[in-house]
Amino acid sequence: MAGPGENGAGAEEVSLVSRALGREQALARLLALDGRGELTTEHAQLVARSAGVSLRTVWRWLDDGRQGRMEPAGRQRFRITDELHGRLAAWCGNAAALHRELVGEYAAAVAEGREVDPVPSLATLHRAIRLDLNAGQRAALVGGERARRRHDVHLRRPRQWRNACWEADHKHVPVEVLLDGELVFPWVTWFIDCATETIPGAAVTPHQPSRDAILASLRIALSRNEDPTGPYGPIGGLPSLVRIDRGADFLSATVADALGHFAVPVQPLPPYRPDLKGSIENLNRCAEKMLFASLPRYTHAPSTRLRPGARGKHAIAAEPLPFAEFVRLLLQWVTWWNAEHTSQALGGRTPLEAWRDDPTPIEDVDPGLLYRFTLADDGRMRTLTTSGVRWRNRYYVGEWMHGGADAGTKVRLRYIPHHDHEIEVFEAASGKYLGPAHPSDEATPEQRRAHRRRKDAEKRRLARALSAASEHTRTRYAAVTEAKPPERLGSLSAAEADRAADQERLKDAAEWALPDLIPPAAPPAGWRTPASLTALTTPGRPAPVPSGSDGAFAPDGPDGRATRLTTDEDGGAS
Repeated sequence: MAGPGENGAGAEEVSLVSRALGREQALARLLALDGRGELTTEHAQLVARSAGVSLRTVWRWLDDGRQGRMEPAGRQRFRITDELHGRLAAWCGNAAALHRELVGEYAAAVAEGREVDPVPSLATLHRAIRLDLNAGQRAALVGGERARRRHDVHLRRPRQWRNACWEADHKHVPVEVLLDGELVFPWVTWFIDCATETIPGAAVTPHQPSRDAILASLRIALSRNEDPTGPYGPIGGLPSLVRIDRGADFLSATVADALGHFAVPVQPLPPYRPDLKGSIENLNRCAEKMLFASLPRYTHAPSTRLRPGARGKHAIAAEPLPFAEFVRLLLQWVTWWNAEHTSQALGGRTPLEAWRDDPTPIEDVDPGLLYRFTLADDGRMRTLTTSGVRWRNRYYVGEWMHGGADAGTKVRLRYIPHHDHEIEVFEAASGKYLGPAHPSDEATPEQRRAHRRRKDAEKRRLARALSAASEHTRTRYAAVTEAKPPERLGSLSAAEADRAADQERLKDAAEWALPDLIPPAAPPAGWRTPASLTALTTPGRPAPVPSGSDGAFAPDGPDGRATRLTTDEDGGAS
């Protein structure tokens, strides 16, 4: 039995060439034959049978071709011009309103005696709109650019290798959860590897996320060894590129600094272009359909109420999940997504299988470096005191600070934005990580016990040092069994005793020496003495002039050298 498209009984003939294309092919051949004088009626009949037209139509095609018209002449019809398109947009796509406006203008022109083209019927206007405007343009007349984009065709990026590119985004969860007696809407900040569709890291906040959520999720995504049995397993490492939207938190200096130190470029995408980060948008859509829609108090559930946004009675009466329980379910779903769910784009494999099958080397990050590059730094140096480190008008302490406070130690602080319950302290000069610190007035019982243990350890260390020192300074005597003075143990030899006595005498002499007790006498008036030395001498008591064998030396002469004194006839010096 012949199937469809086969040359069997009842088979429906399907033309392999469209009528318009067949006309062009046939007309080109007929004109070539006509130019050489070889055209016959048999040629025209053969074309008519193949194209499914009459012989008369073929001869008309040939006449049009001889006049240079290869395409069929279109019918004269009413068309939507750019002016009418703009006026239709002004009426938000209301064709009837535009038609009434055109009819009114035509009536006014006729009344004024002007000649204008007649107005087409409303049906003709609708037909012209359907023919001249595509579906996207018609949707934009009512819904704008957002509605027009629903009819666009999007490209696909070529599939790369693992960690070649990540995408990140915030997802508002339309589920009410209970936190501290209040209903809140959680937000999820997560990353996805575009090549394997794995989720390397995620963070949940009970409010609008900011830099802290990005850094927390990024720290988990970069580190692969925090919890090998957790929802992320061996997924992670350093990506080659991270694509983000233009949110203020993603473009903050903190996130740029965290990724810039690892030489990972960040590619900000144009705003309101979710099609450019399709991997993370698909993850958001799948999470809502596969997980969020099944949770109690899901706000997008269908409702019988007519008011927009109204929720059904069952959704309102449902008991909300605690925030911690919601986080547990989300991490459980992430584990399922990575390890169990299969994707057609991955050839029926799970994301984790696709990750393990990829031979691309993974560049891991030292966990210690994450403290430095995924935390914010205010750029100030602070001094470690006995009260701890002061930050934001509060003192922060850590058990590692005991023994090093009040020594002028300069430190720098790094912290997770909006998290003031704990900070990380680094040495300012070398950048060495010192330890965490917490508010001194909000220490937990465990933190207080750690402080007490550290204080006791410092006390025991000092006691051991003093005990060791006493071993060298304590006088010990030998035990006696008779009535005689005990013999001193560890006595010095005669030579050691003499050396110790000499050192003590020199030490006492140095301590009692008073070199500035009696100021030196002032130099002779003719001497050139610096003013700083003159102030240290006793005024009014010039020192005697030193005498030579046959004369004395006078003050400096004109050339700066001392001149010899001479005697005059009376025997006086001159």
